[in-house]
Amino acid sequence: MNRYPVWKYAIIVIALLVGLVYALPNFFGEAPAVQVSSAKSSVKIDATTETRIVQALASAGIKPDVVARDANSVKVRFETTDTQLKAKDVIQHALVPDPNDAGYVVALNLLSRSPSWLTALRAAPMYLGLDLRGGVHFMLQVDMQAALTKKAEAFSGDLRTTFREKNIRHSGITRNAQTIEVLFRDSATLGQAKAVIAESFPDLLVADQPEGTGYKLTATIRPEAARKVQEQALKQNMVTLHNRINELGVAEPVIQQQGLDRIVVQLPGVQDTARAKEILGRTATLEVRMVDESAEGRAAELGTGPVPFGDERYADREGHAVIVKKQVILTGENLSDAQPGFDSQTQEPAVHLTLDSKGARIFRDTTRENVGKRMAILLFEKGKGEVVTAPVIRSEIGGGRVQISGRMTTVEANDVALLLRAGSLAAPMEIIEEMTIGPTLGAENIAKGFHSVAWGFAGICVFMVLYYHLFGLFSAIALGVNLLLLVAVLSMLQATLTLPGMAAMALALGMAIDSNVLINERVREELRGGVSPQAAIHAGYDRAWATILDSNVTTLIAGLALLIFGSGPVRGFAVVHCIGILTSMFSAVFFSRGLVNWWYGRQKKLKSVSIGTVWRHTAEGAITKAQ
Repeated sequence: MNRYPVWKYAIIVIALLVGLVYALPNFFGEAPAVQVSSAKSSVKIDATTETRIVQALASAGIKPDVVARDANSVKVRFETTDTQLKAKDVIQHALVPDPNDAGYVVALNLLSRSPSWLTALRAAPMYLGLDLRGGVHFMLQVDMQAALTKKAEAFSGDLRTTFREKNIRHSGITRNAQTIEVLFRDSATLGQAKAVIAESFPDLLVADQPEGTGYKLTATIRPEAARKVQEQALKQNMVTLHNRINELGVAEPVIQQQGLDRIVVQLPGVQDTARAKEILGRTATLEVRMVDESAEGRAAELGTGPVPFGDERYADREGHAVIVKKQVILTGENLSDAQPGFDSQTQEPAVHLTLDSKGARIFRDTTRENVGKRMAILLFEKGKGEVVTAPVIRSEIGGGRVQISGRMTTVEANDVALLLRAGSLAAPMEIIEEMTIGPTLGAENIAKGFHSVAWGFAGICVFMVLYYHLFGLFSAIALGVNLLLLVAVLSMLQATLTLPGMAAMALALGMAIDSNVLINERVREELRGGVSPQAAIHAGYDRAWATILDSNVTTLIAGLALLIFGSGPVRGFAVVHCIGILTSMFSAVFFSRGLVNWWYGRQKKLKSVSIGTVWRHTAEGAITKAQ
């Protein structure tokens, strides 16, 4: 009756082994380390890089604990933070002799002390949140007006193209901040233009008024369209920040929207705050424009004439002037991928781009009209623009597959592809709040959270053993298994543990033991009714299961609601809460019954079970101790 088949015990053993292996790394702690990664796509991390690092440390008399290399970086672990700081300076001096032309990123980091056999099994500790590990917190303000101005500039270019296709003559299109102004000579042409805008540009709000002998049409972005532009700018900036933070080697950054125009960035475990601020503070945006190759543009490029109307002067990487048109053809948001390569015909270095549907249409029309002309890719950083490259358009390009080549080296092709692939900010940002949480405070929070869970666990175990005797011991062991599996699952998922998560862990212990209390009381009730011990154990587990399932499902629904609709600390609490419910159903029912079956199921003539005092109601209404 109360016997598990072998396969059920096999499941229990496997679950315990897997849980133990993946929970173990959390008990080894972390050690200070230096991480070296590539700053340019042309610089590779290989065995030579590792050898240079080891030789530099040896010449300085520094002995690392571990040197590990993967596809993207070399990580060197040390015993103390003092050694870590000295090693960083030594490696920086050896690999980056010229700070203005850095080929490597040398950053401080923390690495797990887990032994190599655990690492080989891909067992890694949980990530710790900012409140537990320490790190840096930034709040960035997004310049939404710049995003709207850029959108207005794009609209003015689209209007110019559309009017040309529809053969609508105008006396000039200009942009004044976020307002587009178009001049017409007669009311008939004005009416045609308004009809085209109403049909093709529903996001623009138009008004017209007499202007001298003609008419002036004024177009502004509708409020609802402006809100959509701002939302998209915020989302694109958050995605780009994720790509940039990868340079810091941060395992689990937190990037969240706050309000309508602010982004909160938390980088747990980051010690090199200056480097973090440099990465986040970069306000780079990418734009694609046409180069003005007219006689006036050439003269302005050579410095023998003024910059033509509608053009702007920017310098390339070598300091040479390039005259580009103000009209923006594409931005980084139209690119879905960028890879370096070579021209199949000339074998020149090239960059292969993949555009989204809108970008593909725009690029097809632009390249058809500008074959043999130069197209400039510009990088704007902190208000200053630079021409990254100005390649030649070879032919009309459709289908969203674009090749940019000409006047480009292999290194430049790699750099441009990396820059385009990483994405650009849709609008500039600036850091308006900065806060650093030291490792000491994080260690105190870890200690307090650990003590709360440990004392809660110990208190529950003592109560259960005193009240339910051997069944209480089984329940306490099942509770320990629940805690083990909860930590193991969080580690396997590489979830981030925060203080609210530790609170959810303590709460999960109390909720998990509730299932065992239900089972134990149900067994007592069966014994109180005069049922044999073996039958009482069987009926107790079977009849308590429905109640346990109902209570856990309803609690899980509440946890999922917190996970879906919550943010920040609430989500951290919900993740641990939901996983704790699932692991408790396994440990409290499946595992604890395995223990009970293993202990009592072998006994054929079982006369009693150790489950504490069982009180029985007599026919006269008295309460007596069951024998």
